[in-house]
Amino acid sequence: MTGLKSLHDKIIKCRKCDRLVEWREEVAEVKRRAYRDETYWGRPVTGFGDPKAKLVIVGLAPGAHGANRTGRIFTGDRSGDFLYAALHRQGFANQPTSRSRDDGLKLTGAFITCPVRCVPPQNQPTPDEVRACRPFLAAELKLLQPRVFLALGHLAWKACLDFLEWPKPLPAFSHGARVKQAETGLYLLGSFHVSQQNTQTGRLTEAMFDRVLEGARSLLDLPAHRGG
Repeated sequence: MTGLKSLHDKIIKCRKCDRLVEWREEVAEVKRRAYRDETYWGRPVTGFGDPKAKLVIVGLAPGAHGANRTGRIFTGDRSGDFLYAALHRQGFANQPTSRSRDDGLKLTGAFITCPVRCVPPQNQPTPDEVRACRPFLAAELKLLQPRVFLALGHLAWKACLDFLEWPKPLPAFSHGARVKQAETGLYLLGSFHVSQQNTQTGRLTEAMFDRVLEGARSLLDLPAHRGG
């Protein structure tokens, strides 16, 4: 899709937020010992997936040694391991692993993006940084025109509500939340983020996340998927 490529080219060149530019480049220069021989991406990260997707998954921001290293969202870290394995189980991904931008991973019917395109210190972007990135998310979602949004965490939930111009009272975020916008017929689903903090403590299990994705398949009138 030409429009999506043009947008992504613009995102990659962005240097709006001084703090984020400084941090992403510092991480890319200092590196983690395990990746010391690799060249880090160290730039903003675009969305990834099927340009015809009707399911859009919205995360938070690139991981310092995941997407900030590999250049592809949720790629090269434990969060991505959890997410892509689940997408593979549910038939949205052709393989369960994601190691690099050229590892052959393809998504069908799903697209993954985030409200903040540069890795933030302590994974905590400021409100101003979120606002600065908002036009990129809006432009991406307008091009994709999904039917179902899956928000991973509070910040993603709010970003989706903002994009959808959801009327008040705003629905509250919770894991397993499912709301339908009466005016558009679009659905917004909620899940805990696939971060290690959630998956390694058992706050978010494979079974819990599978149920959310199964719900998304049902809303898209897709048959239940078994296996990988």
